[in-house]
Amino acid sequence: MVASALLLSKELPTLQYTATRDRFDDSWAAPLSTLLGLGRSAGADLVEFFLERVNYISCLAEEDTITSISPRLATGAGVRVFRGQTDCYVSTNHLSFAGLRAALEKGLSILGLDLPTPNAFVPEINLEPLRDYASRKGKEAWLGQASSIQEMGEVLLQATGQLQKTASHIQSRRATYFRDWQEVLVAASDGTFARDIRLTQSVGCNLLCADGSDRSSIGKRSGDTGNPEFLRAWDSSRDADEVAEAAGKMLYADYVESGTYPIVMANQFGGVIFHEACGHLLETTQIERKTSPFADKKGEKIAHENLTAWDEGLSPTAFGTIDMDDEGMPAQRTLLIENGVLKNFLSDRAGSMRTGHPRTGSGRRQSYAFAAASRMRNTYIAPGVYTTEDLFASINKGIYCKRMGGGSVGPTGQFNFAVEEAYLIENGKLTKPLKGATLIGEATEIMNKISMSSQDLGLAAGFCGSVSGSVYVTVGQPHIKVDSITVGGR
Repeated sequence: MVASALLLSKELPTLQYTATRDRFDDSWAAPLSTLLGLGRSAGADLVEFFLERVNYISCLAEEDTITSISPRLATGAGVRVFRGQTDCYVSTNHLSFAGLRAALEKGLSILGLDLPTPNAFVPEINLEPLRDYASRKGKEAWLGQASSIQEMGEVLLQATGQLQKTASHIQSRRATYFRDWQEVLVAASDGTFARDIRLTQSVGCNLLCADGSDRSSIGKRSGDTGNPEFLRAWDSSRDADEVAEAAGKMLYADYVESGTYPIVMANQFGGVIFHEACGHLLETTQIERKTSPFADKKGEKIAHENLTAWDEGLSPTAFGTIDMDDEGMPAQRTLLIENGVLKNFLSDRAGSMRTGHPRTGSGRRQSYAFAAASRMRNTYIAPGVYTTEDLFASINKGIYCKRMGGGSVGPTGQFNFAVEEAYLIENGKLTKPLKGATLIGEATEIMNKISMSSQDLGLAAGFCGSVSGSVYVTVGQPHIKVDSITVGGR
């Protein structure tokens, strides 16, 4: 049945729509525009539907055996209803018209909104022509072009085999891979109607070595968005050799002495500290909670004048790259900090409504089970004017943090991060390996101590957890110098 512009509320229970089941396309416009109109007729200021299909698989190799292959298929939808600055979110696995209507009616009732009277008109929402990034950019074939299960196993076993060849004192060898294919459709009562397909992949290897009381654990992981050939192109031998070499150096390294040091942090994954200690504080989610020390600092200096930082969704194949966010807004580039001055925050739809900061294409979520929130994409410190040699030459005694490990961050920017691979800097030169270092600091303080940035910007894949679940992000930076930071050790 095709709904008319003069549809009455009492006719909704009898409506039947036939939308395409195996893909999201224009056939979804009719049922969604009707449901969006129902939400607006009930008194909602804005209604948004997010539909999703997922085809995920992961593979794990331990030693010389594939020990786990884990597939996951999922389909579902979420509806978000706004009334003033209040909103609620309801998700469902039922993508029929009746199932989506039930989810919408539940959301309306939570906000105290009543359905229109039986004889009330329910005008359809006039959706824009479908913005179909999947068809426009040839993404329909990606899933079929990605590596098979057999290929996954062969590549991972090659990596663990190379670790066996090049490392010594091995306790365990692991290699992991996952492929996450996602199709999404967003429709909102402001006319948004957009579709995309994402193909996110990650692969890495990890080595644990032990000799008596000496131990070292080193891993390396790469990630990609939008390249079906990613796993086939992975140089597993190179990464395995790099991990084995680092593990060997760290196995017998001296423990670092606790104290305050100048440090040089390596590029690529070194950017995890900026992401965690500062990036989260620039999300409107934090401003809404009143937990960001930068909430009222826009236009003011919050970092060293040599520091500029960006967040964007545009870098080709980067792990956090998206053609549109999970609210249907096209990706863009957002200048966060310029020469130490705070320029912009990262804002989703709800964050913009509540804080006044403009949307930045940063509304992201793990799946249909979560409402979107302001989240980072590809976040990095921009290249500076110095060479890497300049950074080292400026330090008489300090620490080079080559490879970062895990850590934790408090709600207002206090952080501590382990360093997997470190070296002592003496008179501008690397002298000996160090282990057991932990970087301890606070965002508002550390940002003013990043005094030098080199020209070798590098990006690395990461995973970020927050109120809208775990999302894929890129962290990054060139080599940077921190004038002084507390280093925990022995």
